[in-house]
Amino acid sequence: ILVLVLVLILVLVWVLVLLLVLLLLLVLVLSSRLLQAVCINAVRGNPDSVIAAIDHFCQNQEWAMNVGDEKGAILDSVVMETSPSTVLELGTYCGYSAVRIMRLLPPATRFITLEMNPDYAAVARQVIQHAGLQDKVCLVEGKSADLIPKMADMFGIRTFDFVFFDHWKDCYLPDIRLLEDCGLLDQGSVVLADNVLCPGAPEYLDYVRSSLRFSSRFYRSHLEYTRVLDGLESRTQTGPGSHCGRI
Repeated sequence: ILVLVLVLILVLVWVLVLLLVLLLLLVLVLSSRLLQAVCINAVRGNPDSVIAAIDHFCQNQEWAMNVGDEKGAILDSVVMETSPSTVLELGTYCGYSAVRIMRLLPPATRFITLEMNPDYAAVARQVIQHAGLQDKVCLVEGKSADLIPKMADMFGIRTFDFVFFDHWKDCYLPDIRLLEDCGLLDQGSVVLADNVLCPGAPEYLDYVRSSLRFSSRFYRSHLEYTRVLDGLESRTQTGPGSHCGRI
């Protein structure tokens, strides 16, 4: 009986592994189809056309985990209110939000976006290039935990005026703490986090809402291209940051 149970467990594990591999392959193929939709339907050199092409693809053909049109409008408003000169994005995915943010900012803006998945990064570079923003957006491959401490040395940036979180949700809390510890956030720095309700980032929300060093605001919305309740949380630093890690 014990042997039979062990065999069943091994079979279940293999089935789960196969399902995860298939899911990953579907997601990677999806990013390629999204890129194809951009190349076919978007006007080269026109960021708004690229955004519209991706939104149309996600609304009418296949769902993808971009910030989307509804929350994208909120992102636009926060970016314009902040008017940042230095921007950091965690989680490039296919480049949708990078295009969305950078199209609103002057060419002199320092924009750095981090993506740990090389396949997504490859698609994002082509999407950003199709939008004509390849000289304005710096895409770096790697894990946020590894790259955040290197921002000052790699780019000579003292602090970021605006940071957009749209990567793994369990990284939100350690990454905002890391940004603080490295002195990359200062008074007035705005951090906007997506998907704080779905799939959710409860520990991150508790942290930013309970600290007297931040003012926090929740933007009620829906999960991209659905009617599922979601939202974004902005956190503005109300006092000076740490000087640790600055150049």
